[in-house]
Amino acid sequence: MSDDDTTAATRPLLRFHATVLDSPDAGELAAFYRRLLGWETRSEEEGWVTLSAPDGGAGLSFQTEDHYVRPVWPAGPGDPQMSMHLDIQVDDLDAASAHAVAAGATVAEFQPQDDVRVHLDPAGHPFCLFL
Repeated sequence: MSDDDTTAATRPLLRFHATVLDSPDAGELAAFYRRLLGWETRSEEEGWVTLSAPDGGAGLSFQTEDHYVRPVWPAGPGDPQMSMHLDIQVDDLDAASAHAVAAGATVAEFQPQDDVRVHLDPAGHPFCLFL
């Protein structure tokens, strides 16, 4: 028996619920992702919004952070760095990119791969559309 098997047998039930993105305005960033993904609001309160995936999987949450600093991508020395990014699979890169821009995203200047389009959401979080 490996250490992983022992840990799995003894740990409490843990379910991944959502990824949380900080923003200067949780409601505005949640509205962008509602337009982009077509997801519904699961819960909303002052400074906090959670969106539900239609398949019932993990959602996305957004929290207002008064001291939020927009990340720079790609970051240079001393720049505020992204701490994570979202990967979103698409079947048509050009159409999905146009949809993302219409929803309020910007296309990042630096594009590292031909089959991926890096975008920035309104709060500056990078996300990748990929085939």
